[in-house]
Amino acid sequence: MHELSATEQLLNLTLEHARQARAVRVLKINLVLGDLSSFVAESIRFCFDILSKGTNAENAFLSISRKPARVRCEKCKDEFTPREMNWACPRCNGFIEEVVSGREFYVESIEVE
Repeated sequence: MHELSATEQLLNLTLEHARQARAVRVLKINLVLGDLSSFVAESIRFCFDILSKGTNAENAFLSISRKPARVRCEKCKDEFTPREMNWACPRCNGFIEEVVSGREFYVESIEVE
């Protein structure tokens, strides 16, 4: 379960920023998770609830927004969101040159008291 170590890093980052802001407690963490990342949102929430116990982030709301996959065609350079099992370019049927987005895992913002 790689969510455990990633969530631990997320919590450490959050607590460090809260400490620097002299916050009493963390109220909300806004996390962005790409559709192509291998992280499962419910597993992250589960790990966060366990790891945050006894910290300034205990009972903080973990808001997770999904970032859709976007890829670029090597042939026509069009960017598109791939369909389930069809990753061919809908414009020219070309192959994917680059994944533009969808691998994200980052804290967008933290709300503190």
